[in-house]
Amino acid sequence: MQINIVHGKGDFIGGMCSINDESFLVLNKRKPIDQRLNILAIEFAKINLKNIYLSPILREFISNSQQGLF
Repeated sequence: MQINIVHGKGDFIGGMCSINDESFLVLNKRKPIDQRLNILAIEFAKINLKNIYLSPILREFISNSQQGLF
């Protein structure tokens, strides 16, 4: 699995998209860091990460974002 993370400026929230069989996660540089982190967590929560190493704190953050705790 490969996800390209793109940082851009504009009038958008951000999120995951696919173009020509490539996956991109687009983040808006103009949004506060907490909003950008939440976008990352929400999108990563949609992916099967069971066989991918993530630090426990990152897994917890992703899990909490699913439950609306952040």
